[in-house]
Amino acid sequence: MIPVPKDFLFAATAAGFKKADKLDLGLVLSKRPALAAGVFTTNKFQAAPVLLCKERLAATRTARMLLANSGQANACTGEEGLVNARVACELAAKACKIDADEVLPASTGVIGNQLKLDKWREAMPELKKSLGVAGPMEFARSIMTTDTFPKLAWASLEVDGHQVRLLGMAKGSGMIAPNMATMLGFVLCDADVEPDSWQEMLKTCADASFNRVTVDGDTSTNDCILALANGASKVRISGREANAALRDALCEMLQALAYMIVQDAEGGTKVARITVSGAKSDADADLAARAVGNSPLVKTALFGQDPNWGRIVCAVGRSGAEFDPDQVTLALGDVVIFEKGRPADGDLDGVLAPLMRKQDIDIRVSLGKGPGRATLLASDLSRDYVTINADYRS
Repeated sequence: MIPVPKDFLFAATAAGFKKADKLDLGLVLSKRPALAAGVFTTNKFQAAPVLLCKERLAATRTARMLLANSGQANACTGEEGLVNARVACELAAKACKIDADEVLPASTGVIGNQLKLDKWREAMPELKKSLGVAGPMEFARSIMTTDTFPKLAWASLEVDGHQVRLLGMAKGSGMIAPNMATMLGFVLCDADVEPDSWQEMLKTCADASFNRVTVDGDTSTNDCILALANGASKVRISGREANAALRDALCEMLQALAYMIVQDAEGGTKVARITVSGAKSDADADLAARAVGNSPLVKTALFGQDPNWGRIVCAVGRSGAEFDPDQVTLALGDVVIFEKGRPADGDLDGVLAPLMRKQDIDIRVSLGKGPGRATLLASDLSRDYVTINADYRS
């Protein structure tokens, strides 16, 4: 049984936004006003729900509802898209007897399509009927697009002998190279948290989790993580130690969700953990890690279970990071395969064959003796990825 933070209710229904009769509209309702925080895509083309959430969080840091749909991104839809996003919020707010300004919306699906408000209106009675009957699993299913499984994680901590619960739900499978968060992510917490601390925690943990993954190098128009803390546990988080404990629990939970996204990458079969150390700066280390993680040649080699270390070295070399090539060391797992400008001796293909058959593969690059370090999770690139995305709209 999923441990749900206190005083949160869930609803989900099939509104007909998708081709099949699947859950595609969901909400989370807090029984009381909750402290709200959010992090959003840095893509210049920002979807209407992203713009609306940013507007509402700038005006007030509280909310009661997270409203999400799949099948329609409501991105690149102009002023009509913003109006439609507001109407959708009004419909859900009326059904749950709250104010529309207390709703934070999120959407995912095909870019450019306007919301089908007739379907929203038709779905409201069933959505309302499911409130408190549906659970987090149903909500997580309602936000899926090409995901093959719902993504949920949870955490808890004790503060002065009292328990605080956190629950995270996310979707993401393709168009993943977040530059703030993931496609859609939602965090629920029943602690009483300080407003500035809650926003700072979310940003810090997004940077340490969802901003550390890549599937295909694409940052979406709809990326967001929305977080509510409603204080229903009556546990006040105050002071350095308590805030650090909550932040650590949040980060661990979001890192688990981020791993699931790469694990469920469209057509993916591998999760590569790329660690770059010894760089002149963290920024240089990040450049090198992302060059490796986003390289089609590296990714297809992973899919083919080919320990083609030359592709990794090549990607590092063009990354823009500053380093001395003669100081670079490359290892797959614990096997050093490249050092001081040349490959290691021996039958590397034979030694690495068992490692390449595993789902999780560690790629470790040292650029020298600098303090810079970065880690990135990346998927492989398979034939299925091309098939899924070639047929995505058809």
